[in-house]
Amino acid sequence: MFSRLRTYFLSGMVVFLPVALTIYLFIIALDFADGFLGKFLQPYFMERFGFYFHGLGILLGVYIIILIGFFVTNFFGKKIHAFFERILIKLPFFRQVYPAFKEIAMFLFSREKMAFKQVVIVEYPRKGLYSFGFLTNEMIEKINKITRQDLCNVFMPSAPGPLTGYVIMVPKKDVVYTDLSVEETVKFIISGGVVNPGNL
Repeated sequence: MFSRLRTYFLSGMVVFLPVALTIYLFIIALDFADGFLGKFLQPYFMERFGFYFHGLGILLGVYIIILIGFFVTNFFGKKIHAFFERILIKLPFFRQVYPAFKEIAMFLFSREKMAFKQVVIVEYPRKGLYSFGFLTNEMIEKINKITRQDLCNVFMPSAPGPLTGYVIMVPKKDVVYTDLSVEETVKFIISGGVVNPGNL
């Protein structure tokens, strides 16, 4: 009896916990996004109109982002954006932080795919151990000549956060190319190896 109840409980937790945590994190994200502009909008709306509804800050934020996107995609907007960006990256703090955040944003949201070219396998972090990596580019000829190797750039993700990791330069002859998709490889990394990718 107790063994069966324990089995039901564990099976229920496997189903319930991911759903509950996902909904909980989604609500936290919405509250944060709404509060970002909502703390300024709420007093104004309460004073002028006598009411305020949650989510107005998110709607206004989306509207502002669309306006910014419209502005920076036209000719003059691109010029103005590039001008202020050149100023921004000369400032002490922004010079270190801004480029990294820009690369992350471009990777996540750019329509011009900055996606990884291919999933590969390399011997990392030492000989005899194999890790999945993402092929990003080929190394410049100057570095190839210095190392006397034909190198390629491979991003080695860390678990469980695949957006963090190390970039290594690997001789092409030591790279094993696969036909795996980035998505299934990311699932493998996030799960800590519990969820195996498709057949090689």
